[in-house]
Amino acid sequence: MEEKIKKIGLFIDGTFFLKVNSYYRYHHERKSTINFNGLAEFLRDEISKLENSEKRYCQVVETHWFRGRYSTSQLEKKYPDEAYRLTQMTNERRIDDIFMYEGITTHNYPLLVDSRTGDAEEKGIDVWFSLETYELALVKQLDVVVIIAGDTDYVPLIKKINSRGTRVMVLGWDFSYESTSAAGRAYKVTTRTSQALIDECVYPLMMDKRIDDRTSKNDPIVNSLFNV
Repeated sequence: MEEKIKKIGLFIDGTFFLKVNSYYRYHHERKSTINFNGLAEFLRDEISKLENSEKRYCQVVETHWFRGRYSTSQLEKKYPDEAYRLTQMTNERRIDDIFMYEGITTHNYPLLVDSRTGDAEEKGIDVWFSLETYELALVKQLDVVVIIAGDTDYVPLIKKINSRGTRVMVLGWDFSYESTSAAGRAYKVTTRTSQALIDECVYPLMMDKRIDDRTSKNDPIVNSLFNV
C-alpha cells in the first residue's frame, strides 16, 4: 500500500525566533541568519527519521508566523527621527517580502504600549498563536505540529494537541552572550526554552546543541539552515 503524506505544520513565535536569528547573525561563529527553505528541509529530514517514513512523504504544508507589531502612530511616537523611523519600517517591509515569497502566513498583533513609560508589551499574541495552531491541527489534520517558541504559556496548547493524537515537535534554543548597552556597560543576554515545553512534547529538539555538535559541522542538512 502506498504510504500517505505526513503533513507538517510549522508555527513560529516571531519574538523568540528573532532573538535566535540575531544570536546567529551577530554573536555566533556562523555569522549568518536562518534560511526558511533550509529550515523546512531540516524538518522534513528529521521527521522522516522520527516517523519512520521516506522524506518525500514528509511535507511542510503550513508555516505561520506570530508577532506583536507597532502601528504607524506608535512608531512615530517611539522614533521621532523620521530617517530612523523609515529605516525601521523598511526593515519590516523586507521581512514581509521574505514571508510573501516563502509562502509564510503572517499574524501581526498590535503591541500594547504603556502611555506613561512608552514600553511596549505583547498581549494576546500567545492566545492567537494557540488558537490558530490548534484549529489548523484539526482542520488540516496535521500529523506533526512543529513549534518554535520558548514560553511556558504554550504548554496547554501542546497538551491539547497531544490529546488528539497529533505529535508535537518543539525546536528549542538555550544560549547566552555578552553585550554592551548604549551607555557602554556590559551585560549578559540569556535565552532559554521552557523545560515544561520540552517535557510535554513528543519530539523535543534542542537546536543549539544540534547545530554546535562537532558531528554536524559538515552535515549539509544542518548547514542549509543558514543563509550563505
